[in-house]
Amino acid sequence: MKTSIIKLLIALSLSLFVMTSVSAENMKKLGSMNVHYMAIGSTFFTPEIAKVYGITRSRYNGLINISVLDNSQKGTPAKSVSITGKAKNNLGQFKDLDFKEVKEGKAIYYLAQVSYHNEETLHFDIMINDGKEKQQLKFSQKFYVD
Repeated sequence: MKTSIIKLLIALSLSLFVMTSVSAENMKKLGSMNVHYMAIGSTFFTPEIAKVYGITRSRYNGLINISVLDNSQKGTPAKSVSITGKAKNNLGQFKDLDFKEVKEGKAIYYLAQVSYHNEETLHFDIMINDGKEKQQLKFSQKFYVD
């Protein structure tokens, strides 16, 4: 019972954080997928939330959060997919992204960590495969050391 309450509080905290960071979130419609994505510095997370999700908090570490909804279904439910990707900085250096699937109730999202330097812009190239179609998501994010 106690662990259920803790998990609920963590999920609510993460949801509240995501809602308050709505300006950092974006969405693109890619075929039958509504892809929601955001890239933020890991220090925005409390140490407790970072520990639960295995996030390394650092001034030089960012987190990529992607969720995919099925826009061909009523209510656009979350969809389990395969995600791979790379980040490239302006010097042409590549960083592989290792996405981890997280399921909380009906919600499914994918998290990957990426290191950066102050005022570094990273260009993300992500492939999403739901078994029926493959879609490419591209976006850029400038990171700042706080």
